[in-house]
Amino acid sequence: MTDTTLSPAKQVQDTTFTVLFAIAFCHLLNDMMQAVIPAIYPNLKASFHLSFAQIGLITLAFQCTASLLQPMVGFFSDIRPMPYSLAAGMVATLLGLLALSVAGSYPVVLVAAMMVGLGSSVFHPESSRVARMASGGRHGLAQSLFQVGGNTGSALGPLSAAFLVGIWGQHAVAWYAACAVLAIVVLFNVGTWYKHHGLARIARANKQISDTGLPRGKVAASIFILLMLIFSKYFYLASITSYFTFYLIHRFGVSVQVAQVHLFLFLGAVAAGTFMGGPLGDRFGRKYIIWFSILGMLPFTLLLPYANLFWTGVLSMIIGVVMASAFPAIVVYAQELLPGKVGMIAGLFYGFSFGMGGIGAAVLGALADATSITYVYKVCAFLPLIGLLTVFLPNFRSRK
Repeated sequence: MTDTTLSPAKQVQDTTFTVLFAIAFCHLLNDMMQAVIPAIYPNLKASFHLSFAQIGLITLAFQCTASLLQPMVGFFSDIRPMPYSLAAGMVATLLGLLALSVAGSYPVVLVAAMMVGLGSSVFHPESSRVARMASGGRHGLAQSLFQVGGNTGSALGPLSAAFLVGIWGQHAVAWYAACAVLAIVVLFNVGTWYKHHGLARIARANKQISDTGLPRGKVAASIFILLMLIFSKYFYLASITSYFTFYLIHRFGVSVQVAQVHLFLFLGAVAAGTFMGGPLGDRFGRKYIIWFSILGMLPFTLLLPYANLFWTGVLSMIIGVVMASAFPAIVVYAQELLPGKVGMIAGLFYGFSFGMGGIGAAVLGALADATSITYVYKVCAFLPLIGLLTVFLPNFRSRK
């Protein structure tokens, strides 16, 4: 982290792109490994004769460990930074993947998913902190680069699983353990930079803590509104990541591989939207990007349940781009509301997003069992209306 009053030229000079690209690459690997879990749902459903509700519980098991622990990790790392915790957390992901590849029962699948979630609970708040430390004051850009790595990994996960798992089955998940080993090596080196350079940036930034000038009640209300926007975004995202393949297979009769390619295109659009969201927030203001992102996807979500296969693909990509542009702006906006709480805010928002994704998967799975998978998308189409709450977010400038 650096002083945001630096000149643009100095900010660019102080932006450590090597670290940003390294942490974004590890985010790609991390989220690609995580994306393998929902990508193999059709295999698990057939192997263990699971209902949609049980499929949702797998997501919930993963998201619970990821979401519940993230705020705590962020809170304690604000007090006592842990440079090598990133590499240590990735070890849990490695063990979870190996367990998932050989799981012979549904309970073992749940435990394996929870271990992958444990690794995520350490990775996201700490790596978000590293991205901000290396940003040189360009916080929106840094968050976008960091998050687009994760979104790209989320897109590559289903695509790679469509071929690896589709051909060799559940045991092919073990191949992704090699990605975890690579991430551990890179994160160990990032931890070394964190220890020898990042800690000095934290110390310098802590001497220059700024204040928004907003009363505590207004800050608390604003954080609550941002969390509600995350709720709408990730509940809808859960309907896509967990059930879009089932929707396409049920509605249009496509193969699993074709459905996975459509999911890849959606997640690729999410990556593009994430990349644009941060810099646009730096340029035009984060509140405007939040407005555009959450509420702007409403017309397309309303049309999606009634479209044919071609337009379903087109609409899903538009929804992905528009929806994803909000998250970098929301995270940086929240960090500016509570300066000096970078890790806690990152942990809170990443953890809450994971939790909402897990709860959403479980709730929507139960709804699909009770009604139909098509009905799920008709209900979720109205979630972007929550974006109207953005009108209550304050406009502010940080002051020393």
